[in-house]
Amino acid sequence: MITRTLSAKAKYLASKFPVVAITGPRQSGKTTLARAVFSNYDYASLEDPVELARVLDDPKLFLIRKKGLIIDEAQRAPEIFSHIQVLVDRVNKPGRFILTGSRNIMLQKNLSQTLAGRVALLTLLPFSIEELSATRYAVRGVEEAMYQGFYPRIYDKKIKPLDWYPSYFNTYVERDVRDMKDIGNLAAFRKFTQMCAARIGQIVNLSSLANDCGITHNTAKAWLSVLEATYIIFLLQPHHKNFNKRLIKAPKLYFYDTGLACFLLRIENKKALQTHYLRGGIFESMVISEFVKYRLHRGLPSNLYFWRDKAGAEVDCIVETDNALIPIEIKSGTTAARDYFSGISYWKKLAGKSARKAYVIYAGQENSAWSEGELLGWRDMTDSLKRKS
Repeated sequence: MITRTLSAKAKYLASKFPVVAITGPRQSGKTTLARAVFSNYDYASLEDPVELARVLDDPKLFLIRKKGLIIDEAQRAPEIFSHIQVLVDRVNKPGRFILTGSRNIMLQKNLSQTLAGRVALLTLLPFSIEELSATRYAVRGVEEAMYQGFYPRIYDKKIKPLDWYPSYFNTYVERDVRDMKDIGNLAAFRKFTQMCAARIGQIVNLSSLANDCGITHNTAKAWLSVLEATYIIFLLQPHHKNFNKRLIKAPKLYFYDTGLACFLLRIENKKALQTHYLRGGIFESMVISEFVKYRLHRGLPSNLYFWRDKAGAEVDCIVETDNALIPIEIKSGTTAARDYFSGISYWKKLAGKSARKAYVIYAGQENSAWSEGELLGWRDMTDSLKRKS
């Protein structure tokens, strides 16, 4: 088993909170992590009809255990949360229940209503480059990384992306999406998801999305929220503090996993990514997703933004720390070029003293120092930023 960065945080929080909830996309490894870290706990999956029937029949009896209890896909029995609340209030023992769930919107709604102050929330995304780097599964080339994606089963079972992603997406639509009341036309939703992939790394334009899919603006907005809540996409918000310039206020759209995005774009092999018209957006999405994983897998909230003014000047990523803003440009080229730093140079003139460090992440492998900042290869990006930011 590949060690997950989140394991240490999950174990620590279970020593402080009576309930730990691990959410994330379907097949990101939540169950495997929970059962590995809490190996002496009882385990129940509510995707099993027998276990679900036991819960619904007598929740109190189901929850009373001598050992701790892992409840997988806990959102399938919302009634259970109030019973957990009663039990942990009666005996406030740390690490009593470990909950996992794939549907963020449903699981967290129940948690916030019944277990506020009693539960620690964590998010597990697919493998990070950092997690794979020290294993036999380490990705060799940038096109391979983008095309293959990072879902654990692809690596554990050596499944070709072209064989795995269609099944994964069909399961996601038929099980996670079908259960949501505001999704009526699944075929239209599939097309909408594909249209989102075609806009990877771009500013969100709901009117354009709606027109291309033949749906209303409000439907496009609602469906985008569904994709967010089920960990398919995330929206990177613009950073606009302390600037007098007219700035873009709409977010940018990224996929948590570029392998899934490639499938939706009908990219059938890694070689096609060398010249694909969306190579830049796919590479940018992979890099930003790695930064998100770095934070979430340590139990930290995202501190990432982008910056763009009305004239089109842009910095792909702004990392907001306690005492500084760190600009990062992301380039899918494999050869270093000075103009990679042009956006950063413009931004630094406006930002003044807040810009202490600057980086360009590119699809090459060599790291080097430039007068405008540091050039970092994609393979080493999180390690370099961990040491320097």
